[in-house]
Amino acid sequence: MEYTHMKGKSAIVTGGSGGLGLAIAKRLAASGCNLVVSGRTEARGAEAVEELKMLGAKSAFVQGDSGDYENCKRIVARAREEHGGVDILVSAGAEGPFGPKPFRQMSPAQLEESFASRFFPRIFPVHAAADALEVSKGCVVLITTDAARFPTTGESVIGAVGASIILMTKTLGREFSKANIRINSVAMTLTSATPSWDRIFNNDEFEWKVFSKALERFPQKRAPTADEVAAVAVFLASDEAAQITGQTVSVNGGLSFGGW
Repeated sequence: MEYTHMKGKSAIVTGGSGGLGLAIAKRLAASGCNLVVSGRTEARGAEAVEELKMLGAKSAFVQGDSGDYENCKRIVARAREEHGGVDILVSAGAEGPFGPKPFRQMSPAQLEESFASRFFPRIFPVHAAADALEVSKGCVVLITTDAARFPTTGESVIGAVGASIILMTKTLGREFSKANIRINSVAMTLTSATPSWDRIFNNDEFEWKVFSKALERFPQKRAPTADEVAAVAVFLASDEAAQITGQTVSVNGGLSFGGW
């Protein structure tokens, strides 16, 4: 679905050079947004920008890690320079150093790295963009995980980070309402057409054992796709969701229910 009221709006998508981030950026571009996407790889960024331009979007790429606060400031500055401000921020870039792993098999250094590499890249862009979003009365969409709501073997730290993002979404929803900024989250489960999917089913034996069982339990006999998750993220960024803030929507294909 395209949202015509988004035409000309300025959007940032961190982690927008591939996977879910790029799927979200494409949907924003199709609705007429101008984009700044970020990512770690120059080549992938250049390819992403070309794809977005083919959809008619004015697009730019900023290389760097969204876990680097100074880089987040550069991303926001580029959006202001190129497109006059920031109306929409999608914080989707937070690639961990490794995937799910049993807690007792993780070293103290891995515990620290796994948390920091997933948590700070998600919230630094929000902090860096807050002033610009107040000017535009804009909105934020954070990407998190259903592991925050449902215990999954090997995802103790991943779930802990996800739970932190869910609670921050609630709290910032209240804080940001004073500045007319909306903030919501999308919680993912096992999702096809993403780098995590490729890693799980091509490389790691532990992850394959855990998630191949989950794959069999989807009521529709398949996992959600990145594009289906992107559709929900873009809806939350649209004026159609003007009365939704502080909320987390799970796109889990009915794999699990309940939670908090």
